[in-house]
Amino acid sequence: MTDLPLTPDDVAEIVAILDGSSYEHLDIRTSRFRLRIARDGTGWTQQWDWSDDDTPVQAETPVAPVAAETGPVIRAPLPGTFYRAPQPGAPPFVEVGDRVEPDTVVAIIETMKLMNPVHAGSSGRITAILADNADMVTRDAVLMRIT
Repeated sequence: MTDLPLTPDDVAEIVAILDGSSYEHLDIRTSRFRLRIARDGTGWTQQWDWSDDDTPVQAETPVAPVAAETGPVIRAPLPGTFYRAPQPGAPPFVEVGDRVEPDTVVAIIETMKLMNPVHAGSSGRITAILADNADMVTRDAVLMRIT
């Protein structure tokens, strides 16, 4: 039997079901992908892992991962739309020159109607922001550089 892909509406329906339950997380595995959904206190996050031979094609041109990097970088944890601020009109999470710690939220990535925080992952200062607001990004795309 062939695995059916999940649409954004499918994921939204799963989240709606989970909202009405006491479950804290859900892990869906198929031969083509793995989707982990977890409650983080303020909402739901998701993490996708794709099989190497069946990576989905995005409709828009995504920001591609950068091959050889020097120094620490902040990478996209999953594919989706990159946002620098928590909502339209709000100030960005970080600017070039800002100091960050490993748990500092520097951006969000929207995937399948779920907002997923992007953490700095290490201490340092933001030296470059490489993705533009509302860009489609691939998993592991370099979003920011830190020193």
